[in-house]
Amino acid sequence: MKHELVCRPAATAVRFTLERGEEVTCEVGAMVAMSSGLTVETTSKSRGGGGILTGLKRMFSGESFFLNHFTAQRENQTLLIAPSMMGDCIHHRMRGGTLIVQGSGWLASHGNLEIDTTWQGFSSAIFSGESMFWVRCSGTGDLFLSSFGAIYEVDVQGEYTVDTGHIVAFEDSLQFRITKVSSSLIGSFLGGEGLVCRFQGQGKLYCQSHNAASLGALLGPKLKPR
Repeated sequence: MKHELVCRPAATAVRFTLERGEEVTCEVGAMVAMSSGLTVETTSKSRGGGGILTGLKRMFSGESFFLNHFTAQRENQTLLIAPSMMGDCIHHRMRGGTLIVQGSGWLASHGNLEIDTTWQGFSSAIFSGESMFWVRCSGTGDLFLSSFGAIYEVDVQGEYTVDTGHIVAFEDSLQFRITKVSSSLIGSFLGGEGLVCRFQGQGKLYCQSHNAASLGALLGPKLKPR
């Protein structure tokens, strides 16, 4: 399977080229266009495992209960997919580890990958402004993630601080805690930063340059009520 990221980073889409028998699993509704030699199967299972219970758990993290599996029946078939939110997409190669992804951040996968849900903790969710459930991707294969705004990659070696709401994904070798950005809680909020996520350990971290919630808070008061 070959892939190409097009129209980066403001409105990124992913173009796959599949040979006979190759398959890509995608978020429901992500397909933009495809060749006539592709078939689509909609199930609650990822190819790495799971079933109805796993599908229900995915819904808590903001993903769909169902997954679409596109399989090439002929050589040199193309599939174009894109996320519902304008922004960036990235490719991450999984080699047996685990990647924790923000809700709605998973876009597609290829190979023996399980797409499940993990609990991040009640207190972390309340103070970080994120969901209490995250997507847990494990196994081997190719993973495609999406964001609002551009995505940048950080190799954490020790400690790295990210504003809440800007986390796309991180390897489970990293731990994070919610804390204030400065020594003073009042100063943190007056400075417009508030609470942040402080990662510790060694591993890969993906962050997004913009925050959909912040944009919504800015535009909301300007919209006329229905």
